[in-house]
Amino acid sequence: MEINQAKERPRWRLVCGLFLVTTWGAVAAQDNPRTQDEIILTNGSRIVGVVSSSRDGVVIVDTDFAGSLSIKTEHIQSLHTVGPRVMVMSDGRTIRDQPIALRDDSMTLLGEGGDELDYELADILLVNPEPWEMGEGYKWSGSVSLAWALERGNSDTDELDYKLETIWRSDDDRYTLRINGEQDEANDQKNADNWTVLGKYDRFLAGAWYWGVNMSAEQDRFADLDLRAYVGPYVGREIYTDPLFALDVELGLSYVSEEFISAEDQNYPGAGWSLHIASNYLGGDSRLYIDHLGIWNLQQTSDVILNTTFGLEFPLVGNLRGAAEILLEYDSGAVGDVEDLDQTYNFRVGYSW
Repeated sequence: MEINQAKERPRWRLVCGLFLVTTWGAVAAQDNPRTQDEIILTNGSRIVGVVSSSRDGVVIVDTDFAGSLSIKTEHIQSLHTVGPRVMVMSDGRTIRDQPIALRDDSMTLLGEGGDELDYELADILLVNPEPWEMGEGYKWSGSVSLAWALERGNSDTDELDYKLETIWRSDDDRYTLRINGEQDEANDQKNADNWTVLGKYDRFLAGAWYWGVNMSAEQDRFADLDLRAYVGPYVGREIYTDPLFALDVELGLSYVSEEFISAEDQNYPGAGWSLHIASNYLGGDSRLYIDHLGIWNLQQTSDVILNTTFGLEFPLVGNLRGAAEILLEYDSGAVGDVEDLDQTYNFRVGYSW
């Protein structure tokens, strides 16, 4: 009996030892940088992680030590991925299920017919594109936010600002809807009552150009404005698309109709423009932005409408985001005792998707 136990113990020890070695090996393999993608920068730095996407000349790599990093392709010397990727190239080809192996700005990929294709990193337009970027349906994104203030005491004040923006984007076109408004009351007396609705359609052309049509309606009873509506075509260009500095400019014509509560109504042809600037310079998934809209009365050239928003948007929890904004609304043709410049400062909290 004792002899049998002595023979069994080494077997159990061997099994336990093999189990520990196998388990340690699996954990080591999981943490081994060779099982992850590798990027070598031109300054010699080495980054290990998972290349999740690439677009607009920027590679996104997810790391364990610093979260998601955005790296410009001009700073990359070599890039190697462990798993296959889907790539859209500058010549219009789509390369599927192949790893990226690039060194000294050169790589060779296999085409659908098995032929070898030579590319540079700059030739990769997209890595792991979303379905809409492949011409499959639309991507829906948007945000809704509120700025609400209540004050009770020497004065009773209620203020409510609301804002909605939603965008449907495909590879060929884009639909945009924006709604914002303000309802303020002090001591049971309303002192602000306005809203604006803007709808846009954009059709993308070759390169960074696009054309579109927009329609807008606006009401501001405390500015004697019962309804201002305009519609017209425009041409736009995405001048810069880098997350560090993005710039879109649109120029066009419009037909404007203004109906006032007490002043005389008017209709006129106008020239319109818009400007959008955004930057992630502050980091931390925050965004600085400037939105500017202008309408110039071509019949009475001294009249111009300028609406400008300066904002800082930042993450809160999950999809909740906060934003601090300054709104400047200028109308050189304001009627009666209405001020030419209206300024609004607010802090809003909203949900984005």
